Amino acid sequence: MTIESNKILGGVGALLIFVGIFPYVDTFGIVELIGVILVLAALHGFASYYKESGIFSNSIYGIIVGIVGGVVAVAVGLTIVLPNIKDFLLKIYPSWNGSWSTISSFSGMTPNTANISFSDIVPFITAAIVIFVIIWVTAIIASFLIRRSLKQLSIKTSVGLFSTAGLLLLIGAVLIIVVGLGLILMWIASLILAIAFLTMKPKEPVQPQMVTATPSTPTPV
Repeated sequence: MTIESNKILGGVGALLIFVGIFPYVDTFGIVELIGVILVLAALHGFASYYKESGIFSNSIYGIIVGIVGGVVAVAVGLTIVLPNIKDFLLKIYPSWNGSWSTISSFSGMTPNTANISFSDIVPFITAAIVIFVIIWVTAIIASFLIRRSLKQLSIKTSVGLFSTAGLLLLIGAVLIIVVGLGLILMWIASLILAIAFLTMKPKEPVQPQMVTATPSTPTPV
């Protein structure tokens, strides 16, 4: 795979991540997933070209951390919610027989929220907080690793936009707690990454120079 093809893969992948936020473009995150795969393929190509394994390894570790964090967040959330959800539904729908096979009968029942107290919703609030914290922490770690990858690529290519995209991604992850601002910064980072890929001019990797010893001239006596 040539350096030009890696540029195109990275640029197109980053653009797909950028446009994937729009509902009429994306379907179940497929567009963004394809974009991530293309960017990873480009980073792998650049890592080989510049003989800098960290360009790819840091990015793939970041993606793995993000995936593991998401799975752990869902698992912990379900562990907290599932033991309490049946009792919660029985309080809202007292006439329900408690069988999950008859849950479709809810459509014909009138919910009774008068039976609900704050203690009944505490497990769900707790689950939401735990899920958010896990996703937040793993997003910061993942973004830090991806930033390292892009910073290394920036050094090798002398394209500062790669480092800028990585920095914005990390700041956005930290500011996820301010949902709107954090996600906007991460979204902008994907656009800057696309521009960096598509406008870069490949820099030849530095080849080690052979140092030859110069014979010394004997000093006349």
